Amino acid sequence: MSWAFIDRFANQLSQFIFGIILARLLSPAEYGLIGMLAIFFEIADTFVVAGFSEALIRKKDPSDADYSTVFIVNVCTGVFFYGLLYLSAPGISWFFNEPQLTSIISVMGVMIIINAFGMVARVPLTKNLDFKSLASISVISNIISGAVAITLAFQGFGVWSLVWRNITQSFVSTVLVYVFAKPKWRLQFSTAAFREIFAFGSKLLASRLFLESYNNIYYIVIGKFFSARELGLYTRANGYKDMFSRTLHNVIQSVSFPALSEIKDEDARLKNAYRRLVMITSYLTALLMFGLAATANNFILGLIGPKWTESIPYLQLLSMAGIFYPLHYINLNILVIKGHSGTHFRLEVLTKLIALPAIAIGLLFGIKAMIVCLIFTWVLDFFITASSSGKLINYPVSEQVKDILPSFLFAASLGIFVFLVGRLLVFPPLVTLLIQGALGFVFTVIVSNQFRIKPFLEIKEIVLQKFSKKTAIAN
Repeated sequence: MSWAFIDRFANQLSQFIFGIILARLLSPAEYGLIGMLAIFFEIADTFVVAGFSEALIRKKDPSDADYSTVFIVNVCTGVFFYGLLYLSAPGISWFFNEPQLTSIISVMGVMIIINAFGMVARVPLTKNLDFKSLASISVISNIISGAVAITLAFQGFGVWSLVWRNITQSFVSTVLVYVFAKPKWRLQFSTAAFREIFAFGSKLLASRLFLESYNNIYYIVIGKFFSARELGLYTRANGYKDMFSRTLHNVIQSVSFPALSEIKDEDARLKNAYRRLVMITSYLTALLMFGLAATANNFILGLIGPKWTESIPYLQLLSMAGIFYPLHYINLNILVIKGHSGTHFRLEVLTKLIALPAIAIGLLFGIKAMIVCLIFTWVLDFFITASSSGKLINYPVSEQVKDILPSFLFAASLGIFVFLVGRLLVFPPLVTLLIQGALGFVFTVIVSNQFRIKPFLEIKEIVLQKFSKKTAIAN
């Protein structure tokens, strides 16, 4: 978990810094052009992965034939979807009335094939919990791709700086995966291996198709019925929300899935570990999201400037929706760990259909109204998934709510405190943001420690243990 946090923290820090520079150099409309294509690339990547990586991770001792079979399927699928996107590019450009999209799709689509080559090679690193290597791969690829993008942006390449950032990141990441993993399996295709892995992975594929379509359908709606500029404002706000909420989910997902899979048949032990996971996740997510909503004004103005001012209310509202994102998906995680990928799929379909009214309201009343509906949708999603997963490990919704409620109440008080600090100070936005962050951190540590908030004490114990081990080694 420590290395996974280092991975995500270093990644987000580098992306955050590069993102600030790029946002100052580029316009909301240029970000909007990339946002219009998000759903197409996410769906293509989903088909390439197809749940096979999880199937390999979950399998006790996957053979060389298993790895090779999935590799061949991934690469063939990647080539197919690049071709499909290439042929569809003119139609996509016509739909959004943006001629530039044709050439952007033709070039950026190459990263689908590049990613396909690296997915299976990454599995042994994840399966062996080698998050130190994964962290090195992510950080190096992010730094190199960010440097390339900034160089191009300074030279006036506009939206193409974002295109080449994505391609460079995929290429460097894939090369480094082979350097660290050193896969030794030979190319061979096993029909039996494919059937076994596809039986499990296909349900996850269907679930993820609904998930990615749902996550990106808002980009299509805003891009089609509003403008590239409005979409750019939304994508920046959503990106900053994801920087905390989705990143935390990815860290926990990457570590918890292989770790909990090892104890999937020990219900009492699984429940205990999962309960601690829920409490820590809710505590960290709520603090980050309430804190981000409270500092949104100074966050946007201080970091990326006044041309992004209209994204402030989007960021405040999206932060509230982001609170429930990790909780929803770690509940779905239990279904996969226990082998209920069919239930996982049905719940994804149900929870995403519930969100359709939010899209309709957005078309009628605007983007802000759509995000408000999105908040209620995520709350409902959490209750539905928590109910299903709770039955498998005897951890009902009422117990989960009891465990997470103290964290939510404390996070709300932190948000109010940080917001009032921002209103009282008269410094420039960036200075005020730094003061808000520092005082918010002090408030969190003192109050959490004073009131013995359980997730804080767990995190504190982990940090102290790590520190004492390093001190002992140094001595």
